[in-house]
Amino acid sequence: MIGPNGAGKTTLLKILSRITEPTEGRAEIHGSVGSLLGVGTGFHYELTGRENVYLSGAILGMSKREIDEKFEEIVSFAEVSEFMGTPVKHYSDGMRVRLGFSVAAHLEPDVILVDEVLAVGDASFQKKCLGRMDEVSSEGRTVIFVSHDMAAIQNLCDRALALKRGRISASGNPGDVIARYLDSSSGVSMVPLAERTDRRGTGKLRLVGFRISSGINSSDTVQCGAPVNFEISYEGKSPLRNVDIAILFYNQLGTCVLLSSSGFVGRAFEEVPPKGTFVCRFSKFPLVPGTYHLGLSCDTNSIQADDIRDAATIHVVEGDYYGSGKLPPRGYGMFAVPHEWDLA
Repeated sequence: MIGPNGAGKTTLLKILSRITEPTEGRAEIHGSVGSLLGVGTGFHYELTGRENVYLSGAILGMSKREIDEKFEEIVSFAEVSEFMGTPVKHYSDGMRVRLGFSVAAHLEPDVILVDEVLAVGDASFQKKCLGRMDEVSSEGRTVIFVSHDMAAIQNLCDRALALKRGRISASGNPGDVIARYLDSSSGVSMVPLAERTDRRGTGKLRLVGFRISSGINSSDTVQCGAPVNFEISYEGKSPLRNVDIAILFYNQLGTCVLLSSSGFVGRAFEEVPPKGTFVCRFSKFPLVPGTYHLGLSCDTNSIQADDIRDAATIHVVEGDYYGSGKLPPRGYGMFAVPHEWDLA
């Protein structure tokens, strides 16, 4: 399930897991349910990790013998064997997520509900969890997975639902649903930057305008391999010192594929006037053909002053990046980069 914050994803999972009663209608579930809807969901914080494993198993209707058979596997997966005798209230958020997911995935409920709490874990454990969910689904059990990670949704799921204001806005093939969701959510980029209210930061500097300057007569089109300037207008309160400006390029799955930062190239804006325009120049734009959503971010003295997601959308078209007449195709990789071939 995907959707913007406040769409009702977590509320629906709470209804399905019988934590929340629906105000109207009903939800029918046939079989046992395991859920991980928050850090430490279902745990009694005064009990040890070992005791909570048996408590969760009992709630799922499993016998002590059945839990005994799975216990070592659960502990090994969670990687918290040294702390199973410690009360869960002393666990870090990451440790509670590890044990909670391991219990939900290994006690073999018919339906597993997983909210986006996996974001609390480290990268290696997230990968491990996704692999386990894939195994569970291949065993014929159902996994209902809520996430903002579009790549994980596309790779793991065979069906997707997009929610908007508590209603299903799209349903079906994950790739199609993700594309429709991203197209609809990118509509916020049509609002002028100066009028955007969904921004984060101190406000000491505000990004108020964005413009593309290239050889193409279009306000949102860039050619692969062609020169292009991205111009970002700002307004701020003096003095503005040690300013770092960045553009983040996201693909259709919401993955950041390129980060261009003034700090990366050693361009330190030690002091800037209260109003002006930053210019990011590419002599040969490297992204292959496709649609990309841009985020803009700015720091002053290493403190975030302004940050806007989905600030603009650009369309990259084919271009002769290598000067060979062979155009980098859509769908193969993300970048065109200088390289050479020879015969040794």
